[in-house]
Amino acid sequence: MTPKPRGFVSKLNPILKSPPVPSLRLPQQLRLPARPFSGQGGHKKIYGRIGNLEVRLARSKKDIKAAQRLRYSVFYEEMSAIPDTLTLMSRRDEDPFDAICDHLLVLDHGNSAAGRRWRRPRIVGTYRILRQDVAELYDGFYSQGEYNISPILVASGRDSRFMELGRSCVLKPYRNRRTLELLWQGIWNYAREHKINAMLGCASFEGTDPCRHAEALSFLHHNSRAPARWRVKAHDKIGVNMNMKPSAEINPRSAIRAMPPLIKGYLRLGAYVGDGAVVDHQFGTTDVFMILPIEAINERYFAHFGAPDEFANSCGPVAKLN
Repeated sequence: MTPKPRGFVSKLNPILKSPPVPSLRLPQQLRLPARPFSGQGGHKKIYGRIGNLEVRLARSKKDIKAAQRLRYSVFYEEMSAIPDTLTLMSRRDEDPFDAICDHLLVLDHGNSAAGRRWRRPRIVGTYRILRQDVAELYDGFYSQGEYNISPILVASGRDSRFMELGRSCVLKPYRNRRTLELLWQGIWNYAREHKINAMLGCASFEGTDPCRHAEALSFLHHNSRAPARWRVKAHDKIGVNMNMKPSAEINPRSAIRAMPPLIKGYLRLGAYVGDGAVVDHQFGTTDVFMILPIEAINERYFAHFGAPDEFANSCGPVAKLN
């Protein structure tokens, strides 16, 4: 939940208690109160490894800045996001939420094709993660700027443990199944470590004209809308009706083919979509809300990533993918 490298897959943002829902995102100049950086003190855990690639959390501010530079390269230089002056000067995709999120990184420790190793690992993929317990201490989830998630927060009660995924992106040469599986290995182990109940966030279609995606959006509305317990609605002033075509007029194959890989990946896992799409003019995308309850994940993935009741550290510090 890529499009807008945000996530949740590219943009899946978690859910927390029902803090005041902002109608607009926080200006980039603002900074949320800092919390202790999770990587300080050495969060040395590696969540997965394949060959030269490994997935782990950022351990320093340098790691986060490198992830922000990667996001800038993908979102602003390769895709159609529009940078403000500060973003253009820094050449980093940065916002106030970076200070309170954990940053999942895929690093390449060597360039086997060139027959040499880099002095430092190269960050080639990233996801931003915001847990509910952290979001509740500040101004809520990033996705609350587009969607009213209060109903599911209230319905889930005090035992809920959501996490939001967003700002996901991968360097172009690494956009393959191996890197994607490694990212999901990291996300899944992180979720088990923190006993997460559900993952959420926004995923994006490219472009700011929802009509270009009428068939795909309508297919999602008719076939993948979240049940009442998990349903989230776009804010009235910015929401776009996804029900653009009757179900009988939709060709399922062409509708699915037209979806971004991230959204298709979320659906395969068992994710649902919310009501209404939202146009994000800064990033040049049309967003949909994705919610993935752990209980809804397709059981065939448990054999690969591990069952939900297994603790993340049960198989040691490194979980390898075959």
